[in-house]
Amino acid sequence: MSKSSSNRVLGIYRKLEKLPLGKRLFAFIICRNAPYFSTIHPRFLTFEAGHVVVSMKKRRSVENHIRSIHALAMGNLCELAAGTLMEATVPVDMRWLPRGMHIEYLKPARTAIQAEAVLEKTQWPGKEDVDVPVSVTDANGEEVVRARIIMHVSPKPPQKETVR
Repeated sequence: MSKSSSNRVLGIYRKLEKLPLGKRLFAFIICRNAPYFSTIHPRFLTFEAGHVVVSMKKRRSVENHIRSIHALAMGNLCELAAGTLMEATVPVDMRWLPRGMHIEYLKPARTAIQAEAVLEKTQWPGKEDVDVPVSVTDANGEEVVRARIIMHVSPKPPQKETVR
């Protein structure tokens, strides 16, 4: 198995998760790098190569007109779970970019929710599209959203040398 980018990102997570409020600090770092995710105030529960679980509370700022969590907030959580999963799983010599999202809203989310993304793929031979399944469950364990995030994985281009 090739060396993965998880060494850096997972290393940061593993150091921080041992600290009081360490997982919150990790979420802050992720949101600092991708600010739109801060709108859902995510909390990482599991972060490892091939498996990510991230949660969000039901708050007024993410509610819709029927007092459930807004569809796009749940979509944002799905994309965060899939993206951080790829960051923890794809080798350092490869890159990933989201290409699309298929999402099913199964029922209103009226409690806090958590998204779980799992990817068993460990080999990355070259350019390809990878489906990352994400399941979102409510506080009762009922699935409220099912998503499939399509990620394009390809080799990183060679870095240009800079002249000083």
